[in-house]
Amino acid sequence: MSVISEQLKQIRQRLQSACERVGRDPSSARLVAVSKTFPAEDIQEAISAGQLCFGESKLQEAEQKIAELPTGLDWHFIGRVQRNKVRKILPLVQCIHAVDSLKLAVYMSGIAGELGLRPQVFLQVDQAGEETKGGFTPTELHEAMPTLARLSDIRIVGLMSIPPAVENPEDSRRWFRELRELRDDLCKKFQIELPWLSMGMSGDFEIAVEEGATHVRVGSSIFGKRAYKVEGELG
Repeated sequence: MSVISEQLKQIRQRLQSACERVGRDPSSARLVAVSKTFPAEDIQEAISAGQLCFGESKLQEAEQKIAELPTGLDWHFIGRVQRNKVRKILPLVQCIHAVDSLKLAVYMSGIAGELGLRPQVFLQVDQAGEETKGGFTPTELHEAMPTLARLSDIRIVGLMSIPPAVENPEDSRRWFRELRELRDDLCKKFQIELPWLSMGMSGDFEIAVEEGATHVRVGSSIFGKRAYKVEGELG
C-alpha cells in the first residue's frame, strides 16, 4: 500500500469515528482531498485508493490535471474566484467553495446561464472579520440572501468558512458551531435549504464533523507537506 493510500485510509477512519461520536451517518460527511500543488501522479494514487473528490485552487493547474486524469471525478474549486476566470472555471468543476460576495454570485449566475450550467456553490463567510480572508459577514449575508435566493443559474448549497488559526483544534469548535447556527438561522428566516457546510481542514476536521460539517477539505494529511505555502489556504 502506498503512503497516500495508507494516509487516506487513516483519514477515512478518523472521519467515520467523528461521525459515530455524534450519531451521524458516516456517509453524511464527505472528504474533499485537496490536491492543489500536488502532481497528477499523486492524485492517481488517491484515485486508485478509491478517492474520487478533489479540490483545486488555481485555474491553470486545475485545467492541466483534469485533462490528464480520468473523467468522472468530482472536482471542487476551493480557491478565491477571480471574476475574469469564472467563464473558464465553471465548465471544469462541479462545485465552488468560495463565493465571497453578492457581486460575484450574481455575475457567476449570469455566466452559468449563458453556458447552460448550474454549479453547486458555497457562500464563504468571514466570521472573525479578518482582513486577509474574503467572505460575507453574517450581517451582510442576511442582507444579501433575498437576492441570492433568486439566482436561478447557480445552486447555493451551503456555507463555507476558514476559522482563525489556532494551536489547539478544540479552539475552532466555536467557529464551526457558529457557522452551523448561522446556516440554520438563514434557512428558518428565508425558508430556504442550505444542506451543506464546508468547514474543517487537516488539523481540525474531526471537530468540524462533530459540529455538522458535510464537506471537509484535507490536503497535507493525505498528500504530505506542501513544498510552499499557498496564500489564503483553504485546505
